[in-house]
Amino acid sequence: MARRKKGDKVDGWIVVDKPTGFSSAKIVAIVKRTFNAQKVGHGGTLDPLATGILPIGLGEATKTMPYIVDATKEYDFTVKWGSATDSDDCEGEFIHTGGKIPTENDILAVLSGFVGSIEQVPPAYSAIKVGGKRAYALARAGEDVQLRSRVVEIQSLTVMGNNPVAESTDFHVVCGKGTYVRSLGRDIALKLGTFGHITALRRTRVGPFDLKGAISLELLEDLSHSARAAGLLQPVTTALDDIPALAVTAPEATDIQMGRSIQNPKAKQGVCILMNGTVPVAIAEAKADIIRPLRVFNM
Repeated sequence: MARRKKGDKVDGWIVVDKPTGFSSAKIVAIVKRTFNAQKVGHGGTLDPLATGILPIGLGEATKTMPYIVDATKEYDFTVKWGSATDSDDCEGEFIHTGGKIPTENDILAVLSGFVGSIEQVPPAYSAIKVGGKRAYALARAGEDVQLRSRVVEIQSLTVMGNNPVAESTDFHVVCGKGTYVRSLGRDIALKLGTFGHITALRRTRVGPFDLKGAISLELLEDLSHSARAAGLLQPVTTALDDIPALAVTAPEATDIQMGRSIQNPKAKQGVCILMNGTVPVAIAEAKADIIRPLRVFNM
């Protein structure tokens, strides 16, 4: 006999404007409790220091999670010049001090070198696994963590403000998956011949999700277990806005949900979202005139 899942079947996206001091896992736990949901997951970790967009998928929305994890992201961040920490942010221990303070013109002169496909080494205090253990756990235990560089995509990087008195600069970055903003701040400083670390970090967009559609943690907790909470959910298909939709009939939807392929010579080649009216049926792939289901929704 199948084991019954605890909680209610809730499907959709909720976007939380995460406050500082909270882990992403803590926010997920609050959402799970608020909606009494069977299944919940987040679309991209935010450090406790960071604030901003944390998309959280409930139920069938978790099947679209890879499209959010891979989505373009935007951040506002502040770099404090002249000192470096072991975590590349203001929560770590200082490892270098006394570095020079660059001028705004100095900073602007090097930014183009950080746009496009660039290599960066993730911070030692990151969730990357080394020998089966998280890098941050090894770093906290005092081990010398050596991480390999990786190629990331920076679409744009701009200075939003420079404060010579505070010896800091505000930036805005648009970037691809896997980018570590802490590493970006550190590397800009090194390119300038000095040290730097992040003192503020705010994620302002993840794919289709931005601050306009986000709710505060306070509002979320105020709505705990109330019917109004459900009204804040965004559709499962929100994460798939960039994927073409293809209408299918009820019999075709049944075939797809049974894992069978269907034929449609007019289908655009590639990945698509199959819709039976307003109900999402599956993420599928069209090759020639054959449409094969990749992830089937149980709506």
